[in-house]
Amino acid sequence: MRSDIREVHGSMDGTGQRVGVVLSRFNGLVTGQLYEGAEDALIRHGVSPSDITVVHVPGAFEIGLVARALAARDDIDAVICLGAVIRGETPHFDYVAAEAAKSIGAASERFGKPVIFGVLTTENVDQALQRAGVKGGNKGAECAQTAIEAVNLLRALQ
Repeated sequence: MRSDIREVHGSMDGTGQRVGVVLSRFNGLVTGQLYEGAEDALIRHGVSPSDITVVHVPGAFEIGLVARALAARDDIDAVICLGAVIRGETPHFDYVAAEAAKSIGAASERFGKPVIFGVLTTENVDQALQRAGVKGGNKGAECAQTAIEAVNLLRALQ
């Protein structure tokens, strides 16, 4: 990149950031592991445990509504949405996954804050567990890092 072009990067320092987590209880084995990864990453990157607010919702369909309520708060800098929608034999998967994605994106747009999509959409439980830390890393941790970096990027742009 040319030296006369201004670049903006977000840092991975979460010190002073206040983060909300919306955590689905449905598929709790998977979402619990996602949350453990997110909590660990937030704290490792400087977010104080007292600055983390966790709100439990019944399932992935309800995540967007609660994410919107958290994003509306002045004492929340970012929201991490964690859930798992696993395909079954009916089209229910498609409706729940689509609504979760739409409503989470709308919350971010509406409030100009990072609202991070950490809802796994997988074909089976094994795939979900792999993405929740068994083999392929922990998507909850990745979402936490994304939230921290996005908050810092937005602050750098103000």
